[in-house]
Amino acid sequence: MSVGAPTSTAEAPGATEPNGEQPPGRRRIRLAGGVAALIGAAALVAVIGPFGDSSGAEGDSDGEGAPSLARVERGRLASQVYQSGSLDYAAQADGSPYSVVNQAAGAYTALPGTGDEIGCGEVLYRVADEPVALLCGRTPAYRSLSEGMDGPDVRQLNRNLVSLGYAGRDELDPTSDYFGAETASALERLQDELGLEQTGSLEPEQAVFLPGPLRITRVTATLGTMAQPGAPVAQATSTRRRVEVDLDASQAAVVEIGDRARVTLPDNETTPGIVTDVGTVAGGGGSGSDSGSEEDSASATIPVYVRLEDADDVAAIDQAPVEVEITTERVKDALSVPVTALLARAGGGYAVETVGAGGERELVSVNLGAFDQANGLVQVSGADLEAGQQVVVPST
Repeated sequence: MSVGAPTSTAEAPGATEPNGEQPPGRRRIRLAGGVAALIGAAALVAVIGPFGDSSGAEGDSDGEGAPSLARVERGRLASQVYQSGSLDYAAQADGSPYSVVNQAAGAYTALPGTGDEIGCGEVLYRVADEPVALLCGRTPAYRSLSEGMDGPDVRQLNRNLVSLGYAGRDELDPTSDYFGAETASALERLQDELGLEQTGSLEPEQAVFLPGPLRITRVTATLGTMAQPGAPVAQATSTRRRVEVDLDASQAAVVEIGDRARVTLPDNETTPGIVTDVGTVAGGGGSGSDSGSEEDSASATIPVYVRLEDADDVAAIDQAPVEVEITTERVKDALSVPVTALLARAGGGYAVETVGAGGERELVSVNLGAFDQANGLVQVSGADLEAGQQVVVPST
């Protein structure tokens, strides 16, 4: 688990009766491994991570030492998932790079270099000294575009021409899928800027459409060789920063798109982020395995992607391991106790031991809710539980 999660493994002594014997039918839980098994995969992360392994521990029965007390608190509570991740550049939803595919014929006379960042409207590479531009869009160039045509490829061309400043919104509607005279005039201005013949029409070999600005990760073409239409030129990511976290299936089950995240960088500085994608296909040891063993299933992971809200925080970092804390649930008005106050009952379920003003003790059954790993708290509810009551926790 990640940095910042509590790692205490001290055993929790059980409460004792006046004769020094532990009351039957209950025991103080040490790590809440049993909690995880009973309350499902979502809580598995919240309990095991910060509070140790899953072995049970019987309480001390010699009656030595006074128990510590904690108050039942009411207020905000948050559940978190902690895991290591990797800082990189965003690419396709499944993490694979974009492929730059050539449509021009002739010899490669200029190619980008690994690490180069190419913006939309800029020259990506050259064939026979003719520029091939990068334009933003998801529909690849597959036909000549000229006045009078329409379609989604025309719409993305119009959007590029407006966003790049070759036409104003009052001149050209960026959402229009029609190639009119305004499109032709704006395209001529772009062609002039790139050094292309100003024809007012766009040929497939003159531009590569990809979703956004690119960062070249690999060049597959060779300078001076003959370019072949349909052949890959390079691989690339976007220029946006992204953190990938591989979570086991139980962790990923409680993470949703839009969850807030905090990323700890190699210099221990933190930067905020937001979950943008949760994978649906498990990888790791469980992926593609025919054994069906519990070990393979347990090692399967789901990729979760986090977008950083302030890219300037990582401007000086290319790739790096990071620690990620994802807040999966927030409760505004929760009763909570330390996790170590929980008692596992032999017949199932959980309880806390309250202490009255006169020192009298009572077992109160509780239902469990959110787990706040950062503060070692668990949300509890029970008919006989109120804020301000004192509960027994292990002595330190």
